[in-house]
Amino acid sequence: MVSTTAAIIASAQRTGGRLLARPGTSGRSPVGGPAHARPALLAILVMAALLFTWDIQHSGYHAFYAQTARSMSESWKGFLFGSFDPGNSITIDKLPGFLWPQALSARIFGFHPWALTLPQVIEGVLSVAVLYRAVRRWAGESAGLLAAGAFALTPAVAGLFRTQAEDPAFTLLVLLAADATLRAAREARLRPLLAAGIWVGLGFQAKMLEAWAVLPALGLLYVVSAPTVLRRRLAHLAAAGAVCLAVSAAWVLLVTLTPAKDRPYVDGTTNNSAISQVVGYNFLTRFSSLGIDAKDTGSVAAQTMAGTVPKGPGAGHAAMQWAKMVGPSLASQVGWLYPAAALAAVCGLVWLRGRPRTDPLRAGFLLWTVWLATYFLVFSAGAVGGHTYYMGVVAVPLAALFGAGTVQFWRAWRNGSGARTWALPVAVVTTVAWSAVVAGQYPTFLPWLAPAAIILGAGALALLALSRTDGAEGARRRVAVLGLGLAVVAMLGPSAAWAASVLDPAYGHSGMGSAGPVSTWHHHNARQRTLSAPPAAGNAGGKAPKSTDGLDEDQQRLLAYTRAHQDGATYLFATTSWRSAAAYILYAGAKVLPMGGFTGAAPTPTGAQFRHLVATGRLRYVVLGGVVTVPGRTNAEWVRAHCVRLPLPTSRLYRCSPRSAAALP
Repeated sequence: MVSTTAAIIASAQRTGGRLLARPGTSGRSPVGGPAHARPALLAILVMAALLFTWDIQHSGYHAFYAQTARSMSESWKGFLFGSFDPGNSITIDKLPGFLWPQALSARIFGFHPWALTLPQVIEGVLSVAVLYRAVRRWAGESAGLLAAGAFALTPAVAGLFRTQAEDPAFTLLVLLAADATLRAAREARLRPLLAAGIWVGLGFQAKMLEAWAVLPALGLLYVVSAPTVLRRRLAHLAAAGAVCLAVSAAWVLLVTLTPAKDRPYVDGTTNNSAISQVVGYNFLTRFSSLGIDAKDTGSVAAQTMAGTVPKGPGAGHAAMQWAKMVGPSLASQVGWLYPAAALAAVCGLVWLRGRPRTDPLRAGFLLWTVWLATYFLVFSAGAVGGHTYYMGVVAVPLAALFGAGTVQFWRAWRNGSGARTWALPVAVVTTVAWSAVVAGQYPTFLPWLAPAAIILGAGALALLALSRTDGAEGARRRVAVLGLGLAVVAMLGPSAAWAASVLDPAYGHSGMGSAGPVSTWHHHNARQRTLSAPPAAGNAGGKAPKSTDGLDEDQQRLLAYTRAHQDGATYLFATTSWRSAAAYILYAGAKVLPMGGFTGAAPTPTGAQFRHLVATGRLRYVVLGGVVTVPGRTNAEWVRAHCVRLPLPTSRLYRCSPRSAAALP
């Protein structure tokens, strides 16, 4: 924040109160730009890297994704299909694209929490740089620096790029798509528009249909502002759309065209279909509050999830559902700049409405406003369930609008009189007041924050007012510039203070990507979503460690016994839920068969398939216990009736012989 504010003050002082550069600059390296641009950008990137990497060596494992990353790192088949288990029996319950960088990192550096987190750190720093470039191209140097700083200092962003979740890669990819579309729209060029289609398609591999929610903003930007005839604009969009569709559908087509016997079962589905996983399980079930029923799409019901806690209020709290984006849990993570960004969107579109259709500044305001409105509505209507890291894609347009809006407000303050002059003071007052309200929801966390923001905001307003009094022009200009700097600190300060909590070990390793406190229920849930790494998780020599130090004594005894008596079986043993198998996969890379997938409701293996595994000697042992759902319950009943329980203390281990599989179920 200090580097961003200093850069803005330097720019304003050197240009007589104006902020550089003009909208529409090239967007290339800041070489040749203002002298402060390169060091300011470097300082912002270093600050972002510090926030994203702080205490990374003590990162924990994500309670579900880490097992998949390990399985993917141990075989190329598992890597391609996103296998949850090393035996490649079932996939993760979403597309695996976001885990490909993590699996490659684990192959290179060894399987450690920090090795899984490192790709997200890189994606985060790149995201800050790409946002700077995109906003600089659109609204100028100062706007780009402000946007980059505001983005990096958003709590959800500071937490997001420290996680092992899917949103870091997704956020970077849609940012690259926006940057490419801005380039395409400036000169009606097809090549960067096709690149945008590729980026969105790759984003689909990371976050599925959520990536397509950015398409209305990108498409509207191009069709409204590209300097060519409408027919050509539509033709370009059609070509880019075809590329986007082809890249998006690549993995789904691969799975669909691969015989079921040659690939893992597709989790989250009842029909082993990648289309059902994407459309039903990972899309329609997220909007159950709207009365949408995905039961006929071949997806399992989200509420059957084995061993999970309830995801907050039910359908009877519809008003609360729609208001969650402004509730304390999410507003404290992403919403500090809501007033400034909203005012920037309105003023940007209204003030520039008389400009030519191809005006790039107006087009940029249209892009970020539609982007923000789309994702705001999507998350308001859909289930978020405490996943703070979803908010990265909301932080992007908020930061962009804040950066460009602040520059526009400052120019209006310096250049004119009338209603537009009040935009900057209104932005300061509303943003500081809103920040005080949000901070007030957590009175025991940073209790000085709200008073400090109010004092800074009042000081900024006083300096701005003083700059309008009689006096020497140079002195009034310096006072105004100081007022601007203080205004930026007042608006960004609360968000920055909250984001800085990732430096505190108490808040630095949230599995949900949060920074600072969140609501009681969400905070508890976040802690349940990470697993700590053992003190000696292995070496750093590039191979997955063989250490089982993360297993307790009973688990190690069970693992040693089944390994000693594996007798050529494909799987060491089967479990009735993924949770029972998780530790053995995570810490030992063991080929354990988890029945039912993440929800416990995926019908794999069926009773016939289970008995076939036993009959052919591919499965000899089964561990019963834990949360059991279909098909685990059905197979567990068969195991109790036809297999022999072994006298292994503290575990219900059964041995099943090929002869037992000949018995009727």
